[in-house]
Amino acid sequence: MQLTQFTDLGLRAVMRLAVARPGERPSSREIADQLAVSYTHMTKVVTRLNELGIVDARRGRNGGLAITELGRTATVGWLVRKLEGLDEVVECDGANPCPLRHGCSLRGALRRAQDAFFESLDNLTIDDLAQPPTKNVLLALPRARSQELPTGTIGD
Repeated sequence: MQLTQFTDLGLRAVMRLAVARPGERPSSREIADQLAVSYTHMTKVVTRLNELGIVDARRGRNGGLAITELGRTATVGWLVRKLEGLDEVVECDGANPCPLRHGCSLRGALRRAQDAFFESLDNLTIDDLAQPPTKNVLLALPRARSQELPTGTIGD
């Protein structure tokens, strides 16, 4: 199973925030720069993480991003489900329905595989993912240059 870039960015952003130093509230731009990803995509991801209650995003001079307690303790499986919005692995119905849908065992097999995938992620929290050696790598990410950035976007 392949995750969307949206989910990948969400997991990486939350992992980065999980190792933030006390009082540190990086902006969406800083996180995007540190993770070498598009600022536009990161802004969309941060908006969704904020809606889910995983990240506290504040605007303005004293704003920035911080992981919430839910963000630390939620399972990776739960977060991936929320970010992916998955229902079915394959689409058997719809505008162009599969002619095998009434007698095919593939749909059930793929559903069981998807469930097993998520169950394996349900044993991990973001805090688990942010332990050494990953923590050391996250802390070693280059800090964004301190500069005046445009305000008005979430986390800036």
